[in-house]
Amino acid sequence: MDEHKQEGATNDTQNEMEEALNMEESLAFGLGEDARPGDILQGRVVHISQDGVLVDVGAKSEGIIHLRDLSHRRVERAEDVVQLGDVISVYVLGYEGEEGTLKLSKRRADEEKAWERLEEAQKNNEVLEAPIVEVVKGGLVADVGLRGFIPASLIAPGFVHDLEPFLGQTVRVRVIEIDRHKRRAILSRKEVLVEETRAKQDEVWSKIAEGQIWEGTVKSLTDFGAFIDLGGVDGLLHISEMSWSRISHPSELLQVGQPVRVKVIRLNPEKGKISLGLRQVEGNPWDNVADRYLEGRIYRGQVVRLATFGVFVQLEPGVDGLVHISQLADYRVGHPSEVVQVGDEIAVKVLQVDAEHKRISLSKREADAEGGLAATALDETESPAVEDPGPRRMAAYHAGDWEDEIPGDEPDME
Repeated sequence: MDEHKQEGATNDTQNEMEEALNMEESLAFGLGEDARPGDILQGRVVHISQDGVLVDVGAKSEGIIHLRDLSHRRVERAEDVVQLGDVISVYVLGYEGEEGTLKLSKRRADEEKAWERLEEAQKNNEVLEAPIVEVVKGGLVADVGLRGFIPASLIAPGFVHDLEPFLGQTVRVRVIEIDRHKRRAILSRKEVLVEETRAKQDEVWSKIAEGQIWEGTVKSLTDFGAFIDLGGVDGLLHISEMSWSRISHPSELLQVGQPVRVKVIRLNPEKGKISLGLRQVEGNPWDNVADRYLEGRIYRGQVVRLATFGVFVQLEPGVDGLVHISQLADYRVGHPSEVVQVGDEIAVKVLQVDAEHKRISLSKREADAEGGLAATALDETESPAVEDPGPRRMAAYHAGDWEDEIPGDEPDME
């Protein structure tokens, strides 16, 4: 990269020396009133060779543009820049050689227009689009009609470790410094990104309200939740608001880059904080749960947790019921692990449903007495009449109440 920079500086110095010599020669030959050094003329390409092109500018003879004067970019073939018959703008450098050949530069003509364009853009605070043509020490070179420099500190709001991926990209930049004499144009991509981000944030905050459903993208995952990009503003989706079922880590449900629909739970504009919920979009599985799980009926479930006082059985995602240790078997059980293990699929009979407090009490003992898992198939196909289970003192618990002991009265042993 240092070699390219040194080579560029050397080329600029050589060009300046050549232009000075051309000026002296031009004064000796005299270009006439129609073509003076520094003029920008229109001409037509009449011949292309390996060394350059001939351009008819209406003078006594055609002017020549050497390969290095065709473009501010590195040129291998003249045909990559111009074609026969093209009408182009050229900058009159002067004469060269004993025959006094008119020497022209398309590069200088393009750069003069580019400087004017950059000055106008800086004056109007305009955003330009520019392709990145080179990665150099300390930043990027962008083509804005000439070589514009984007320092590494002005590429993005944060520190950019690797500049290579920018090569070939077209970026949006703003002109922040121009010095024609030093042939320096400093550009900033960071300034544009910051302004665009601020505009997006203002738009989001002007529209967002509690209770709304928003489309977002998972930006990052943490142990306590996920940050969701709502289009310029990040909201926090806490792990407790992700699922009606208990999960250990957000990665069980989400991955970075995944699109999601979330509900706005709380807003704090002063602190710029947004609290989001995912489970609210899916609906509460405890709604109408009493219509799906009838007292006295037998259902399939999966053991999801063991406690000293019983086991929790998942009837469906987000809906767990408690089988008290006294309802595990028709004999006295010292610990639930003597009867079931986590992951077991068992038959349970619904003893009591308390939808308001999200609690369902279950019995494996009674389900087994009535046929176990085979009875669940009967329930699903024939839907027999529900018998009145009679009054019970069995406590019902939701999966979220995973205490190690039962508050209140202990159920009777039958």
